[in-house]
Amino acid sequence: MALKPTIYKFKVAISDFSQNYFDELDLTLAQHPSETLERMMARVLAYCLNAQEQLVFCKGLSTNDEPDIWLKNLQGDIELWIEVGEPSPERIKKACRRAKRVKVYPFNSKASTWWSQESAGFRSLSATVECFPWEEIKQSAEFIERTNTLMLSINENTLDLCLNEGLVTIEIEPLL
Repeated sequence: MALKPTIYKFKVAISDFSQNYFDELDLTLAQHPSETLERMMARVLAYCLNAQEQLVFCKGLSTNDEPDIWLKNLQGDIELWIEVGEPSPERIKKACRRAKRVKVYPFNSKASTWWSQESAGFRSLSATVECFPWEEIKQSAEFIERTNTLMLSINENTLDLCLNEGLVTIEIEPLL
């Protein structure tokens, strides 16, 4: 019998001062049995950084031909393809052919090693790569519960988040 995903709920208040975007969201996420809380936290943050109507979480880890998050227009064209983790340049090259914009958010302890080995393959691609620092992702994941309240303030590359009872500041590192 296959393991079932664990469902998490987030009530999110976003204040994005960089883009003058303010909203409240109710997010429901299915954590894949092989997914860590840190990866799920990175997915939530990637979603919040790109929040807009029609943005949806995809099947992610269980489907090879979908990203973690995407935005499709009314005709079904992919406007935005978001990967969380350390994908290969080949995967992102395919994504760039399918979507108008592609963003990658590496987040784990091996992200700098991955980037030093793979960055040359990304240079010719029209993708954006922004790294979440591992220690802060780990710290924020410690505050995750099954039902969550997240207040997120975004100013340039700085995220100030209050998740349930925890406070964390995350400095996003633009790589490409």
